Amino acid sequence: MERRENKFLHSLQKSFVQVQSILDQNRLLINEINQNHELKIPENVGRNVSLIRELNNNIRRVADLYANLSLSFNKSMEGSEEGNSSGKLGLKRVRPIDNSNTLHAPQI
Repeated sequence: MERRENKFLHSLQKSFVQVQSILDQNRLLINEINQNHELKIPENVGRNVSLIRELNNNIRRVADLYANLSLSFNKSMEGSEEGNSSGKLGLKRVRPIDNSNTLHAPQI
């Protein structure tokens, strides 16, 4: 089970690094698009079309990476469930707070 968790954590870290890299690239693209728009130089404004396409593709890539993370997480949880003979996920149960000893204001 520990090996599976390590594999999942490595995959998670790798995906987040990829996402951050794409988001950094998007920041640069947006800055260039804004500069081109402000300068209103015809060739630069025309270049914005390809920059916006690249930006849209990057957004799709980020969405795909998050979708893959979600699938990996679900598979990891299913694997944990199968690997645990008790049928539990191996997570600790959080106990509710016991308020029985708490003083309550009288109801009027």
